[in-house]
Amino acid sequence: MTARAFTVWIFLLSACTAGGTPLPSTSLPAPVTPTRSAPPTSAPSSLPPTVVPSPPSPNAVAFPDPSLYQWTVVASGLASPVDIQFPEDGSGRMFVLEQLGRIRIVQNGRLLEMPFLDITDRVVSAGNEQGLLGLAFDPHYRLNGYFYVNYTGERGATRLSRFQVAADPNLAEAGSEKVLLRIPQPFRNHNGGGLTFGRDGYLYAGLGDGGSAGDPFGNSQRTDVLLGKILRLDVHHGDPYAIPADNPFGNEVWAYGLRNPWRLSFDRLNGDLYIADVGQDQWEEIDYLPAGSPGGANFGWNYFEGSHPYASLPPPNVNAILPVAEYGHAEGGCSVTGGYVYRGAMSEWNGIYLYGDFCSGKVWGLLRSESGWKARLLFETRASITTFGQDPAGEVYFADRRGLIYRLERK
Repeated sequence: MTARAFTVWIFLLSACTAGGTPLPSTSLPAPVTPTRSAPPTSAPSSLPPTVVPSPPSPNAVAFPDPSLYQWTVVASGLASPVDIQFPEDGSGRMFVLEQLGRIRIVQNGRLLEMPFLDITDRVVSAGNEQGLLGLAFDPHYRLNGYFYVNYTGERGATRLSRFQVAADPNLAEAGSEKVLLRIPQPFRNHNGGGLTFGRDGYLYAGLGDGGSAGDPFGNSQRTDVLLGKILRLDVHHGDPYAIPADNPFGNEVWAYGLRNPWRLSFDRLNGDLYIADVGQDQWEEIDYLPAGSPGGANFGWNYFEGSHPYASLPPPNVNAILPVAEYGHAEGGCSVTGGYVYRGAMSEWNGIYLYGDFCSGKVWGLLRSESGWKARLLFETRASITTFGQDPAGEVYFADRRGLIYRLERK
């Protein structure tokens, strides 16, 4: 099978089918915009210190034999886990988001009983895709104790908020919330939710197109609307943040043309960006931007679903970037779950981007070679893969919606 024939849940069966969340019978509301005044622009000279990448390591030139490896359970007892993150603080602790509004800690292989953070009182998860959806630790977490979350709050609006750890490193201050951004959502699905810091020190956030089916408001192709985008914020300057001076449209938008990005990650070695975008009826896709790319990339939704025309052909002035990998629903999948480029101790996996599907439990590898991109089906896990994670050593994990965390290991 070729890469082109290839590429939550996001709990997301409804997100991946046209009939999953039907349009309401009432008239459609106007496109939504964030309810805040424009933040200041930050100059490039005020950038925070660059995050130090991992030491160089050679990339694999071929896929390893998957029969020599397995996904081993390293944690259990979680309730609908949706994100796995590790702070760069030397503690080795794993932080897992539970969709209903809790962050749990796995320390020395044991799930701690007391949540790190419990905001179930303010998280709305009435829809299948709502809830506490994303977590990112500040690059300076050792010094400032800041971390950022993405969740759906009152009336289903997306909230991007900052919290701070308490004196006890295993507890956060629930009352320390500082809301950075509130974005109304017209429907209950396609909330996105992924958060990550780039090597430039900026916070990147993935947002879906607002929901329903087919992007009825055209949000993804509108650069003055924050839905269907990758946002880029300078959270170290301004109040509550500043807009980087080189953001392409003078607002928070960094890239656009996305339907429902369910996980985005940077290759920790070189800074390349990978985005998994959940499809509509037929195609799931992996999008890619090499390190150093300027802002303004358009990934094509809803002109394209994957590399295939969807609504209409784009006008001549639209230059859509097509995915580097895709797979069809005819192959048994329904909702792509984005992963990470492996950078751990098993050198034969270095440079391979691992990603999966929520419905089928399949895990693919994606590798760039001199002849182009190659995608290969590697594992049939039968898990409901909701998210992947990567620890400070570069090892890769995934979460099963049924409450288990797995790590890729040699047999």
